[in-house]
Amino acid sequence: MGVIKLSRPVDRAGTLKAIEKRKCEMSLAEFVKAAWHIIEPGQQYIHGFHIDFICAHLEAITDGELNDDGTFYNRLLVNVPPGTMKSLLIGVFWPAWEWGPRNMPHMRYVCASHSLDLAIRDSLRMRRLVTSEWYQFHWGDRVKITGDQNAKAKFETTATGFRQACAFTGITGYRGDRVIVDDPHSVDDANSDAKRKTATDLFKEAVTSRLNNPDRSAIVVVMQRLHEADVSGIILDNDMGYDHIMLPMRFDPNRACVTRLGYADPREFDGELLFPDRFPLHVVERDEAAMGPYATAGQYAQSPEPRGGGIVKDVWWKLWDKPEYPGIEYIVASLDTAYTTKSENDPSALTIWGVFSASGDQASTRMVDRYGRPIESATAVQSEALGATSKVMLMYAWQDKLEIGELVVKVEEICTRMRVDLLLIENKAAGHSVAQEIRRVYNSAKFGVQMYDPKTLDKVARLYSIQHIFSEGMVYAPNKDWAEMVIRQTSSFPRGAHDDLVDTVALGLKHLRDVGMLTRAPERLAEIEDSKVFHGNNQDAPLYNA
Repeated sequence: MGVIKLSRPVDRAGTLKAIEKRKCEMSLAEFVKAAWHIIEPGQQYIHGFHIDFICAHLEAITDGELNDDGTFYNRLLVNVPPGTMKSLLIGVFWPAWEWGPRNMPHMRYVCASHSLDLAIRDSLRMRRLVTSEWYQFHWGDRVKITGDQNAKAKFETTATGFRQACAFTGITGYRGDRVIVDDPHSVDDANSDAKRKTATDLFKEAVTSRLNNPDRSAIVVVMQRLHEADVSGIILDNDMGYDHIMLPMRFDPNRACVTRLGYADPREFDGELLFPDRFPLHVVERDEAAMGPYATAGQYAQSPEPRGGGIVKDVWWKLWDKPEYPGIEYIVASLDTAYTTKSENDPSALTIWGVFSASGDQASTRMVDRYGRPIESATAVQSEALGATSKVMLMYAWQDKLEIGELVVKVEEICTRMRVDLLLIENKAAGHSVAQEIRRVYNSAKFGVQMYDPKTLDKVARLYSIQHIFSEGMVYAPNKDWAEMVIRQTSSFPRGAHDDLVDTVALGLKHLRDVGMLTRAPERLAEIEDSKVFHGNNQDAPLYNA
């Protein structure tokens, strides 16, 4: 049988290019794989499930999908660790994919970062991609960059689309169809209350007004978690309509991500890695050791606080699950004052602490009077002889924004009802006013009022000074919502949005330590041993020399 000769040779290369083009036009993830060699020619492309996960949500924005309430799906918050292609995927590949493969060269992108240099870095990457021979071969008939607007920070298509790079603080000068906010905080700025608030205020007040079409234009925020009150925290706490992708480096079943589109983190086991082909276990462990618990929590776990808590861990609080409190002998209230109802100010906060004996039914022995002054008694001596140690119970907590008159009434009512012995107030201007007003109006109150001066100790140092009380299991709390509020705020400190209750925790427990009411077991043993040792300066010489 003879060989059949085709009239035209098969263009295998052309067929493969057509298939590649078609796959790129159908899938953002496929476009990322195919275009990788343009952006990172010296690095092998490594795929991870998180890339498909994020791409699916970006495609939903591109396709104009609707939410259940009929509004457009156009608000997305992405919290993923650094090194997982978050900036490339959202700020480089996605806009280039919409322009060419999806035939949307008219789209206008405003891309902001905390640093102008970082914003320009990704602008140059995208420009390199869309002007490459590979990209122009496939979509050059759709995407042409104009000669009169082709700069590092901004380049424009002949279809009037553009990509504008800017510092986040300068975003108010621009407007687009897509506003991409990539890391609005630096690590240092997130730890500064003033700089963090500047960024979050700008996000709340300015970003939504930067859209060409308020109904259909999209905002995508991609960042790592650095503080409870960072831009992510503002979005989540204020229910601003964002779908939330949260993929930590190590899987936490208690925080497993499920998005509005129905996508769920596919990992099953606690600690399962996000991107093991790029970040294997030994690399993750090495990086976590170098970063420390707080950086690991924010950058890897996508949580403002380390898992289990920060300075004071969740598990250190002991649960009091009985219907009644134990025999409480001494009760101290700790007040942090901020008397104003303005929403931008912190609330006043109060916690109440009761000391009780660790020996079960035996009540602790009072060692200070109602003003916090140490006293002696026969029962105190007996208690020490038995080696009893004390515990402390969180008996009540409250916080609210009140004017000074309302605050004074509230504090007096709570302290009287809870039979408080001593009310502690931090020695600051607002505290002085409240203390003076309580003494003036309630001069016959059954509780003492004492000002506390922290001197040079800052808030972090104050909490560290009582950390061991928690770690040694001396602090109890009942299963109440107000107790959970205190535990949550204490655990998230110093990365939490508020620290008012934390201040009262440190104030109350440090006072009880200072007056000797909370003696740790090692200290008690040391005292007993020390009492057995001869002190030559204060005692007669022994009968026999050693």
